[in-house]
Amino acid sequence: MSDRNTNPLADNRYRQLFSAQVLSLVGSGAGTVALGLLAFELAGGEAGLVLGIAFALKMVAYVFVAPVAAGLFSRTSRKKLMVGLDLARAVVVVLIPFVTEVWQVYVLVFVLSSLSAGFTPAFQAVIPEILEDEPTYTRALSLSRIAYELENLGSPLIAAVLLVFTGFDALFALNALTFLFSAALIIRTVIPKSESEGLPRRDWSQTTAGLSLFRSIPELRGIAALNAAVALAGAMVIVNTVVFVKEYFSGGNVEMSLTLAASGAGAVVAAILVPRILERLSERTVMIGGACLLPVGLAAGYLVGDIAQLALAWVVLGVGLSLVQTPIGRLLNRIATSTERPSLFAAQFSLSHAAWLLAYPAAGALGVWLGVADASLALAGIAVFTVAAAVLLWRRGSPAPEAS
Repeated sequence: MSDRNTNPLADNRYRQLFSAQVLSLVGSGAGTVALGLLAFELAGGEAGLVLGIAFALKMVAYVFVAPVAAGLFSRTSRKKLMVGLDLARAVVVVLIPFVTEVWQVYVLVFVLSSLSAGFTPAFQAVIPEILEDEPTYTRALSLSRIAYELENLGSPLIAAVLLVFTGFDALFALNALTFLFSAALIIRTVIPKSESEGLPRRDWSQTTAGLSLFRSIPELRGIAALNAAVALAGAMVIVNTVVFVKEYFSGGNVEMSLTLAASGAGAVVAAILVPRILERLSERTVMIGGACLLPVGLAAGYLVGDIAQLALAWVVLGVGLSLVQTPIGRLLNRIATSTERPSLFAAQFSLSHAAWLLAYPAAGALGVWLGVADASLALAGIAVFTVAAAVLLWRRGSPAPEAS
């Protein structure tokens, strides 16, 4: 099949949803920058602690709200659900600049994160029903991964430009506007009706159906182990790059930004290549192969002698992260039926963020106790264990079942 035929952007429905996703990511990235500035205004030198608690609450919301929301709203129109959550997110973001106490920041961050925990899995579950052709859907997953990585690079730059002309409150306004535009695009999109819409609400066992699938299907147990490896590698990059660059190598802000960008660049390149790689190799081969790069990149962090070598190690991690994460949606889509898909995507959303919830403090604490070089080696050892667990749990020759 030609690239033209498998280009997801040729489908107007996907093009509008992808535009909504990109807008939301850009706005959320700018909002994160603004949140850091607000924390400093409220807490001064303790801003780091405030942000640490706020992001921990964000992870808690992602872990516990996503599967419950998938069950509670499984019979609701997905278009109405996503539009409603976008509008609610816009309202919450508009309220954040008016807070005067740190505890109010915590409350609003938790509410906003809970709304996102309901929105994101629902959004992800809609895409394979619009793009039913697997090669086209695979390219959509690649675009989504590229969008996430470019958001990490582009949003801070947009925020920096805006801050030259205005205060950080404008960044929250920008974030709210992106949610409103996202809602408008979703309203215009023709979204297939789910088989479960309009049926009686699920009981508790059906609410946790996605988590039950993860316990019972070998491929999904393997993905759960790979989530842990991804979180360990990603947390090392996000938490300790600044210490590596500034403390170990006496670099500046520019060097730190470029080193972080190295990981994103590796991830973008891998995401671009994934659709073609999956034409020749199975998801298992690609994901396990990518996961094997993670302990390699982490161990390299123990050996690096300068910023350039660190950036190269982070490129390896970026490639590995993208090779693991990009094919996951395709595999979940094949395993799930139409009615199971929202719960399964919500369960993956929840479990992956549970891994990040543990990995963030682990990377930070080990960096303080051992030093970041030894911490990188320690996390490499743990990552080897999680990758080995994935190989054992997801044995070769056990293909994912076809969705009925």
